[in-house]
Amino acid sequence: MKQNLLRKTKEETVYNVLLMMGAPGGQGGQQGNPLLSFLPLLAIIVIMYLLLIRPQAKRQKEHRQMLENLQKGDRVITTGGIIGTVAGIKEKENILIVKISDNTKIEVGRNFISQVLTRQ
Repeated sequence: MKQNLLRKTKEETVYNVLLMMGAPGGQGGQQGNPLLSFLPLLAIIVIMYLLLIRPQAKRQKEHRQMLENLQKGDRVITTGGIIGTVAGIKEKENILIVKISDNTKIEVGRNFISQVLTRQ
């Protein structure tokens, strides 16, 4: 009896799934609004934009502004993890001279600054 009940449940489940799928396209069933079929896809695109693309664009804008506002004396971290102080700026080449110790200065591309620790 338990197997019979279980079999009936499986058969009902298959029948219910077939009912939810609707009639095949060639059998003249009433078709729904085609715009409603694209609604889930549009919802996914909007959610992806709001959760992924927009925040990333905001972070990029903030990073670009941070790079534009770099000044001599700012303490920075490079993408390679080097911590130093901006000792000079070569605007034409878009290069920063970063002082990492008393006698050591390195040239770093402006785009390779990941974070400003303190402003002078």
